[in-house]
Amino acid sequence: MTPGVRALALSLAVAGSLSLHGCSRSEAQGGPPMAPPVSAAPAVARDVTLYDEFSGRLEAVETVELRSQVAGTLQRVHFRDGQEVRRGELMFSIDPRPFSAELARLEAQLAAARNAAALADTELVRTRKLLEQKAVSQQEADQAEATARNAASAVRAAEAGVAAAKLNVEYTQIRAPIAGRASRANATAGNLVGAGDPVLTSIVAQNKVHAWFDVSEQAWLRVRGQFKGNAMPKVELALADERGFPHAGSVDFVDNRLNPATGAIRVRAVFDNADRRFVPGLYAKLRLAGGTAAQAVLTPERAIGTDQTKRYVFVVGADKTAQFRVVQLGPLLDGGMRVITGGLKAGELVVVNGLQRVRPGAPLNAQVLAVDAQGQPVEPPPPGAPAASSPTKS
Repeated sequence: MTPGVRALALSLAVAGSLSLHGCSRSEAQGGPPMAPPVSAAPAVARDVTLYDEFSGRLEAVETVELRSQVAGTLQRVHFRDGQEVRRGELMFSIDPRPFSAELARLEAQLAAARNAAALADTELVRTRKLLEQKAVSQQEADQAEATARNAASAVRAAEAGVAAAKLNVEYTQIRAPIAGRASRANATAGNLVGAGDPVLTSIVAQNKVHAWFDVSEQAWLRVRGQFKGNAMPKVELALADERGFPHAGSVDFVDNRLNPATGAIRVRAVFDNADRRFVPGLYAKLRLAGGTAAQAVLTPERAIGTDQTKRYVFVVGADKTAQFRVVQLGPLLDGGMRVITGGLKAGELVVVNGLQRVRPGAPLNAQVLAVDAQGQPVEPPPPGAPAASSPTKS
């Protein structure tokens, strides 16, 4: 065979090989789709405590606005803005000199009234003796008795004036009526303050706080059994930056009627605030236990998808294909488990990882994960990591 013929034969062989390779690659592309790898975990069933959650606001158990009860010149402020004060602690001083002078004047009037009353009593005794001797008339005796009674009334009026003046002297020292945290002083030394105006400062109690919240009619019908008799149920609270409900308190007030305008009843709970974590006015999340659900079906919250108004999960069918299930949701539990009230049975395998790769009816390459005591899937350790103790399967 000549060199030209050999070159032509080699070219035809290479072209045929490339053609066959292209055909096989095209056939591979047109074959059945690969099953996407996903992780699945069985839905579990267990008894769970159901809760109703509410939103509310914190308020101080006691709040006091300090006002002056006498008019005068503010002499001194005895606290720092924002300071915690004890009950009875001195807060403001008003110049007491005008009130002390008025007290001295009224005390002198009281002394004069007592002297006049003593003289009137002496005259009455003398007049009665003279009346027995027929030395004075009955009219004169009656006049002496009336004078003595008027003198005694004058003494009581003077005593009342002295008591009022002493109160005014006491009012020049404005003290904290409750223990708590003071706001800022709204007046400084040297200013003239009136009786009742302005508000000099306010004090809020710190040891306890109230949480007010509205319970809807449906929730009230579920939890009302806990309020029978004098029983006050426990309530749990979380601030806006907290997960779960770490603070425990108790309901201490329930309104006496449902508000027809809002369809809710007003409830108040009390919480200890020894660590001063709570500040009146903060937003709070609260929850009340609303009974127990026996053998409720649970699945992880992350396994639930949203399709417009529907919530769904993907279940690994017996033929290893993805089954689209619309589910009805119950409450979300601590730990990220969701109660499913319809559309799913305990033991069915639910896709928990790789939802974005799943299509209804498509085959699945599912890795079945074990679950812990709460029903949460336990991810396998990475390659090369030491094996952990086997979790509890449901």
